[in-house]
Amino acid sequence: MSFMSMLTKKFTLPSPEEALPGRSEPIVPDAPHYVSGRALQGPYPQGCKTVLLGMGCFWGAERLFWQLHGVWVTAVGYAGGFTPNPTYNETCTGRTGHTEAVLVVYDPEKLGLEELLRVFWENHDPTQGMRQGNDTGTQYRSAIYVADEGDLATAQSSMARYQDALRSAGVPNSITTEIRVLPEFYFAEDYHQQYLAKNPSGYCGIAGTGVSCPGAS
Repeated sequence: MSFMSMLTKKFTLPSPEEALPGRSEPIVPDAPHYVSGRALQGPYPQGCKTVLLGMGCFWGAERLFWQLHGVWVTAVGYAGGFTPNPTYNETCTGRTGHTEAVLVVYDPEKLGLEELLRVFWENHDPTQGMRQGNDTGTQYRSAIYVADEGDLATAQSSMARYQDALRSAGVPNSITTEIRVLPEFYFAEDYHQQYLAKNPSGYCGIAGTGVSCPGAS
């Protein structure tokens, strides 16, 4: 494959036929959450909800959410693509269709989806397509994957408000965030989980546009 073909693949999602085959056995995190000690896979408390958020490298993104009051547990992994149970190396080829995502399990009585989405919008640039800063490729695309149609409407409304805020601030590009109902999530390898708690000086590419997200009226 030529260099230009490889480059094109990096920025173009594969078709299901082009995607890597993956495997039937999932990656199962052995350790509990490094910060809270809670089980990454649950069972989660009754009433908790989930959302999957892709905003570039998942190391820095996860740290944003485990610090929020009302979040039960977080984990990093892969979502939005075709390859079942992918590895990190496979995801980095661009041939799985997955983006790096953070699973956020939260108590809606203490923390609403709107607040989680405010943190999401304000801490990355959702207009960059298949990249986030210097991190380039389909696995760094912006994404919100929700559990049901009600949350889908909330996410779409939030995106519309943030798009208006970006335009008012003079940001010329449109939001490219992928939003859909998608409960499927594949856990990443243990060494990626809560990476910046284990490695406080590790890489964090999180950077927002500087534009605040208005709340729902």
